[in-house]
This record gives sequence, C-alpha cells and structure tokens, in this order.
Amino acid sequence: MSLYGKSFLKLLDLTPGEITDLLNLAALLKEKKRNRVPHRLCECMNVALIFEKTSTRTRCAFEVAAADLGMHSTYLDPKASQMGKKESIPDTARVLGRMYDGLEYRGFGQEIVEALAAFSRVPVWNGLTNEFHPTQILADFLTIREHFGELRGRKLVYLGDARYNMGNSLLVGCAKMGLRFVTCAPGTYFQSPQLRKTAHEISRDTGAELSWETDPVKACRGADILYTDVWVSMGEPEEVWKERIPLLLPYQVNARLMETAGSACRFMHCLPAFHDLGTEIGRQIHETYGISSMEVTHEVFESEQSIVFDEAENRMHTIKAVMAATLCQE
Repeated sequence: MSLYGKSFLKLLDLTPGEITDLLNLAALLKEKKRNRVPHRLCECMNVALIFEKTSTRTRCAFEVAAADLGMHSTYLDPKASQMGKKESIPDTARVLGRMYDGLEYRGFGQEIVEALAAFSRVPVWNGLTNEFHPTQILADFLTIREHFGELRGRKLVYLGDARYNMGNSLLVGCAKMGLRFVTCAPGTYFQSPQLRKTAHEISRDTGAELSWETDPVKACRGADILYTDVWVSMGEPEEVWKERIPLLLPYQVNARLMETAGSACRFMHCLPAFHDLGTEIGRQIHETYGISSMEVTHEVFESEQSIVFDEAENRMHTIKAVMAATLCQE
C-alpha cells in the first residue's frame, strides 16, 4: 500500500486501487477483531481527534480503532481547542504535529482540514467537512461489498439534498469505483457543475455510469441500493426546514420506492436518521409540520432490507484501515 505518511482528505486524492487496498485492509482488520486476534500495529503512537462538530459514530469509531491499533487518543471537542479563535489553524497544526503522530478533523470547511495537513507534517484524516465525508464512503463501500460481493456495476441511488458532503462524496466514490450512480433530487439540489464535470472525467477511465434525475420512481427502478441522508445538516439554521421539507418529501425513501427498486434492493443511511418521533428534533418537526418521519419512513428503516447498522459498524473498521495504512510502514 502506498499511503504511508499521507493524509486522507477526500476520495479525489486516491486512485481506485488505493481505495480497494483500504477496503481489503478493513476487511482483514474486521476479521481479526471478530476473532479477537490482536492487531496493535501502531503501538505507542498518539492521535488527536479534533471535533468542531460532534458525532456519536465518528468519535467512537476513531477512539475504538485507535485503541485496537495500540494508540492513545485525545478528544478535543468544540470548547477544548483554541484553533481558529486564539490560535491560527497553521499554528495549531504545527503544535499538534509535534506532539501527535496523526490528527483527525471533523468540522466545517474543507480548507481547514487541508490546512491542518499542509502545516502539521503528520497524516491528517477527514472525519467530515461541509464538502466531503470520505471515511463514510469507505464504510458504505465495505458494506456494499459484503452484501453484493462487488462494487462495479451496482446501481446506487442517492435521494435528497445532494449539494453537500454526502452527495459529493458518493458521486466521487462511485465514479472512482465504477458504480452506476444516480443523484435523485430537485434540480436545484444537485452537486456543483464543476464536481459533476470532474466525476464525468473520472468515469471515462473507470466505466462508471453517472446520471441525474428529478423523478424518484424513474430513478429507483432496478436499484441495488437506495441511499439517503438528513435534509438539514448540523449547524444550519432551523428556518431551513420550512424550505426543504415540502421540496424533499417526494424524495423520502418509503415502501413504494423500495418496491419500485425490487426485493433485492437494500437501504442505506449514514445516520442519524429521522425515521420516527424518538428524537427531540423529530418531535419538534412533527409538532410544526405534522409528519412523523422525514428522509426515510420507520417501516423501511426497520425492515430486513435496511443495512444501516452494518454500515455504522463498518465506520470503525474502515477508519482503522485508514489510520493503519497512513501510520504504519508494514
């Protein structure tokens, strides 16, 4: 593997071969963990986990993965660092780079994680930015391989708002790995023209088929995977719900769309999901707009076709692979 000493910032930076290597390593490490075979490949190393946006899965995945690899991790929540407030991002990166062997960043603009990588001189891993979420895509692809045997040629339909990190990253990942990828959204909610152009250029070499559709029924016919995400991202104002709910309700993943795709289709979601009234936000939306689920119905979320918790577990195994590949020479 050729990733030793490198950062993991976005899938655009990796070749299809490197992505495949990471997936293979993740599968190997997953097998070792399930069989309780020690794999402390990064013994005595230390990593810092910088979270400007909190997360259950990303934090737990990085902390458990680091421990399994023999590393100690330091969690820096939004109040535990002066980065960008009393200390510049380059200065923070240079300080942390002298204390830690690797840095994770989860937060806002892609330019922040890129700056950390440029100044820290140690591998930096993107746990999520506004623009990209590459560790999630690795977990998604490992899950698809486990259920379908291969990635190439599988039809994945993403429904909802595709302008941000998940729509962007799935587009790039599917282009790199030769999938049939359909973005299904209102016309104004597609990825940027520049990223679409870049993805098309990638697809010429990989055989990926990329398309954009506004009709959910047409998009979902023959799909292997229906994928969705929350309609409003962390940090966006509450007023956004008023605009997006009417626009995106036709793109809700429900029993009708799953039936359109077929019984072999699987449902995926990067979580958390608003599929019932078990959350504070879910109850607030119900009181205001009268709906009991948003991007996916409870029926689909809890169905046998749903593989969201396989996907969530695989965050840990693929993140572990990224850290091992970038920190370990062997």
